[in-house]
Amino acid sequence: MKILALEHELPGGTAEKFQQHARAEAARAWDLHQQGILRELYFRADRSEAVLVLECDDIKSAQEILGTLPLVEHGLITFELIPLKAYPGFARLFTSE
Repeated sequence: MKILALEHELPGGTAEKFQQHARAEAARAWDLHQQGILRELYFRADRSEAVLVLECDDIKSAQEILGTLPLVEHGLITFELIPLKAYPGFARLFTSE
């Protein structure tokens, strides 16, 4: 299942705290990418928050996996998770009723 994960910074985070974990965060993201779990990774254009596309069994497994990111472990960020499914609307164009 594809899952869209929208990062939200938690109160109390400072640039220094984020910098302390930046290298470990990047290494863990790279590891998840190499495993085929983290399929896409972006930053929003309007603010410095990440947008991830994950391939997971379900929301619960996505939560567990994202919980292994150092910035999540240290209480600096959290994620809003949105399960995605394929768009079925094109069928209306090609089926007769």
